[in-house]
Amino acid sequence: MNARKPEPAVIATWKFGKAAAEAAGEVLRAGGRALDAVEAGINVVELDPKVTSVGYGGRPNAEGIVELDAAIMDGPSHNAGAVAALRNIRRPISVARKVMEQTPHVMLADDGALRFAVLQGFPEEELLTPQSRLHWEEWRLKAGTTHDTIGLVALDADGNLAAGCSTSGLAYKLPGRVGDSPIIGSGLYVDNDVGGAAATGVGEEIMKFCAGFLVVEFMRSGCAPDEACRRTIARILAKTPANKDITMALIALSRDGQFGAASTRPEFPHAVWTPAGVQMRGSAES
Repeated sequence: MNARKPEPAVIATWKFGKAAAEAAGEVLRAGGRALDAVEAGINVVELDPKVTSVGYGGRPNAEGIVELDAAIMDGPSHNAGAVAALRNIRRPISVARKVMEQTPHVMLADDGALRFAVLQGFPEEELLTPQSRLHWEEWRLKAGTTHDTIGLVALDADGNLAAGCSTSGLAYKLPGRVGDSPIIGSGLYVDNDVGGAAATGVGEEIMKFCAGFLVVEFMRSGCAPDEACRRTIARILAKTPANKDITMALIALSRDGQFGAASTRPEFPHAVWTPAGVQMRGSAES
């Protein structure tokens, strides 16, 4: 007898992940693929100007230019696509998918990524909103950096997984800076036989430990998703204790539909979707 397939499921980072999880869940509810759900969910956040760390309205670099990073990974094929330092395109996760499906490459960056996006039919558009421009002007007078990544992992009715990340990166970063989000194995990773994971926080530290891959490998060894995330954070802090004072957070979803998350901060709001609906977890308001 064939093993019973788990129900479709989604997990997404931060409070804005609720809208992403709901959109992804609707794709799954209609029988869609995990890959399509990941793209649709992340698009919602990319196009929301109120989210100042992703897509349209994202905080710019030190020169006032918004540079976006994104990646997507498909569990069944183990294929992946990514873009880095992409300018003038509001849906970088969709460009990353085109890289995966339309080229022999995994990542395109900077002007090459923009030229490819335009050739694929994506319009060039302004990414700065008046609010994000104002914040940049204020930053020039008073230093300060913040950012949050939309990371999302989905499991569809066929038992297949996919994951994606999208971000404008560290606010007011040096031009050309790329964090963990578009790096397969760091910002995200999927093994269709095990599960998927995504990361958010200070990308420089997450990259040094291949956090997304490590979470999946802990799940492979028998850890539940929450324990896999906790062990990964513990591994990072054991090597770099000072990182307890910076934000690093992980989400995970196993092939049997279990959720997990962990963070260096006391609260890490994240959204989970099942056919019963969407819930917020990881904060005092949950």
